[in-house]
Amino acid sequence: PLQNAVLLLKRAKAKLARYELARSEPIAVVGMACRFPGGATTPGAFWQLLSDGVDAISEVPRDRWDIDSCYDPDPAASGKMNTRWGGFLERVYDFDADFFGISPREAVHVDPQQRLLLEVTWEALENAGLSSERVARTKTGVYVGAIGSDHLLLQSRNPDEVDIFSGTGVSLSILANRVSYLLNLHGPSVTMDTACSSSLVTVHMACQSLRRGESNLALAGGVNLILSPEATIALSKAYMMSPDGRCKTFDAEANGYVRGEGCGRVVLKRLSDAQADGDRIVALIRGTAVNHDGNSNGLTAPNGPAQEAVLRSALKDAQLSPSEIGFVEAHGSGTKLGDPIEM
Repeated sequence: PLQNAVLLLKRAKAKLARYELARSEPIAVVGMACRFPGGATTPGAFWQLLSDGVDAISEVPRDRWDIDSCYDPDPAASGKMNTRWGGFLERVYDFDADFFGISPREAVHVDPQQRLLLEVTWEALENAGLSSERVARTKTGVYVGAIGSDHLLLQSRNPDEVDIFSGTGVSLSILANRVSYLLNLHGPSVTMDTACSSSLVTVHMACQSLRRGESNLALAGGVNLILSPEATIALSKAYMMSPDGRCKTFDAEANGYVRGEGCGRVVLKRLSDAQADGDRIVALIRGTAVNHDGNSNGLTAPNGPAQEAVLRSALKDAQLSPSEIGFVEAHGSGTKLGDPIEM
């Protein structure tokens, strides 16, 4: 009986050790793709843009809205925005519907965010050396961050044009679901909106799903397109927009931020699986964490202690100390309220 008890204890310890290892196993980034302003259509091009200090901000393109009729330097002016600027992609309405098995009739009603997401997700899988046939019918999770659908606003202006495809064409839930449907993926399929942190939260959720064994592969990231003026007008009324189109983070002249659009996707695996599969490992995610400010000094205002707490939680999850971190990226909203608290 004593020997049996010792054997059972060893097995329990081994099981606990495997559980702890799985719960804290690093997550490997094995593929990535992006579309960002300034012609940054690949991760390499984006890195070059950053390295060269390229300014990718431009005036609102004519294919979005008439900026002259919507602009007023006074942010309090009714129905007007106090900025003419943003980070915009080119040719956002171009789409190879046939490649993705979408009929021309349906494609007209599909949110360009959905179209862009399909393209960039496909490119991310290719970057990871994965084909659509290889991932089909697998426990692959799809996590998409999105904060709005301007296409819905545009469509609502012409109710006579609403048809059978309009509902799925503008639904934010379909952003993730269409990817899962197209690729025949059987893992979680979730679109989430946590405002500015949406893409980061998708990565957190994807890592948790992989560590729990809920997914064996995960696609995470976000998408955003600025197709109508309403949201920018609302942000102007809140004095959040920089009138000169420059986000002067941590500067005494900070006067707001600049809206931008794009799409970024990463392909994630548990490190042990990536190593076993011989994948090219771009980076490791050691730990993640999510929290909320709670009832602080304002619904949209940051909270210093809460940000400190989430950093400590992420470090604990990664089993790291602050002295081991060599790079910290800030939200950097370029506002007089947010920057001092974050710094």
